[in-house]
Amino acid sequence: MKTFLYIALLGLVCACSTTKKITAPPEVTTAETPVVIKKDSVPIETAPIITVTEDITTVNAQAEEMITEPEEVDIPNPIITETVNHDSFNDLLKVYVSPAGNVDYNGFKSNWGKLRNYIKLLGEQTPTDAWSQEEKLAYWMNAYNAMTIDLILRHYPLESIKDIKNPWDQRFWKLEDSWYNLNQIEHDILRKMGDARIHFGINCASFSCPPLLNEAFTAASVDDQLDKLAREFINNSSRNTITAERVEVSKIFSWFAKDFKTEGSLIDYLNKYTTTPISPSAKVRYKTYDWTLNK
Repeated sequence: MKTFLYIALLGLVCACSTTKKITAPPEVTTAETPVVIKKDSVPIETAPIITVTEDITTVNAQAEEMITEPEEVDIPNPIITETVNHDSFNDLLKVYVSPAGNVDYNGFKSNWGKLRNYIKLLGEQTPTDAWSQEEKLAYWMNAYNAMTIDLILRHYPLESIKDIKNPWDQRFWKLEDSWYNLNQIEHDILRKMGDARIHFGINCASFSCPPLLNEAFTAASVDDQLDKLAREFINNSSRNTITAERVEVSKIFSWFAKDFKTEGSLIDYLNKYTTTPISPSAKVRYKTYDWTLNK
């Protein structure tokens, strides 16, 4: 029996070996077969995990050190050039005009040549469009005041500028190629510059006029100079009387009312400079003008 089973099994094996067909896989030449590495067959080394921790307080402190407050930088005022040197006129004003604006005409007459040389200097170059507003204001107000003094000296001694026939129409001064009078400088040039404070800067050689400044105007200082003159004149009780409900002021505020009302009423303008606040409904009257020479 065992022999029979052994023979049968042997025959079955032989039959299988003769009938089974083995087909070889086709050869692939266009691409390489990727190599798969099994996780279990090859050990993979991993980089150690480094944990970085930092004290938040330290980081914040470092950040605060890096963020600093911006430094305050002083921005210099723009440089205002001075085309004409007004020093010689300034020297004369310092010597012959008191801080109150009283003029020593005898002293001026003793140094008349220096005054005329200054006017001649002005005549060498008149303002152009390239000049700044400040340069123009300083030039023309100095010219007006120097010419007014020269006009008085031409007729001195006298008691009033009105003793001269048509004083503001006298055309004695040549600047470059043109002859000028005081009316022309005031009305055709200075008033058209749009700054009513010029009426406190130019002087008509009279007591009721705003006092003559005892220094020359300069481009660098003219704005401060005019502000100072405006405050001093408006608050000068011998020229203007001001209360909250009633004002009695110089006639220049009537003669040149248009100049003082460009941004409101006359009271609005006065309130910019007066130390006594004036009511908008205050009554306004004008003082009699004293044309006595300012000596």
